[in-house]
Amino acid sequence: MRAYRVRGHSGRRTLSAFGIYPGRQKDWLHPGRRRCSDTLYLFFFADWDIRYTAATMSALLEEETLPVFPLTGTLLLPGTYLPLNIFEQRYLNMVRDALEGDLRIGMIQPMIPGLDNWGVPPLDLDEPELYPVGCCGRIDQHELQADGRILIVLEGVVRFRTLRELEPIRGYRRVRVDFAEFEIDRRPEETEIDKQAVLSLFDRFARQRDLEVDPDLLAALSGLRLVNALSTALPLTAVEKQALLEAHSLEDRTSLLMTLMGMDLDSPSRHQSYSPPAIH
Repeated sequence: MRAYRVRGHSGRRTLSAFGIYPGRQKDWLHPGRRRCSDTLYLFFFADWDIRYTAATMSALLEEETLPVFPLTGTLLLPGTYLPLNIFEQRYLNMVRDALEGDLRIGMIQPMIPGLDNWGVPPLDLDEPELYPVGCCGRIDQHELQADGRILIVLEGVVRFRTLRELEPIRGYRRVRVDFAEFEIDRRPEETEIDKQAVLSLFDRFARQRDLEVDPDLLAALSGLRLVNALSTALPLTAVEKQALLEAHSLEDRTSLLMTLMGMDLDSPSRHQSYSPPAIH
């Protein structure tokens, strides 16, 4: 794994491969810390797109029950990586069960009125309604801490649509899911996109928000990695993150991403992004 530092942003509390993480490089090890830093990190993992064979993906698509981790403002896409600091008991139970089983955990956003726009205090809802689409991840790395926490890195594999919610097990939520709608995630994306147009628009977006990123680093990414990197990392609302997740193809996601970046350029004060108060 390689990390590249950039500057000029604060508030986002999650990290993903090809994504941007504000705060000191080790901050995600500490639960419940409110961060305020102007340092960002870009994390890159090696060649995710060749790790899953067709047989492996077929097996995944046949499975229909997933434990889910609801987290507002956090986006996992196929091929990206999401480090999480697990300390709440129900999610410790979920991770332990996954480690003893097939390593799968679904990331999904809760649909809580008010949390899609910054400035509204979180509601005290223990089991909020969930968005209908999430992303199945597999635990790529895990590390047990002396204080009982577990650090994990999820690798996004395939998106899913929730059919219905099942009874919780050991405190964590489970859903019945259908993967067929997102079979496009099983095969390499062959769509060509205008990378230069994306980079040019992002350069304007970054300068407006006082972000500093090595342009050569981004230019070296494939079109798929570039779009997914920006989709997971940019400070957008939960609704916008969800729309990027649900975009069917790379072409659709690219178009939406450019629209969202352009809207911020047209109206810098249009909104602030929501940052979760803690990572469980």
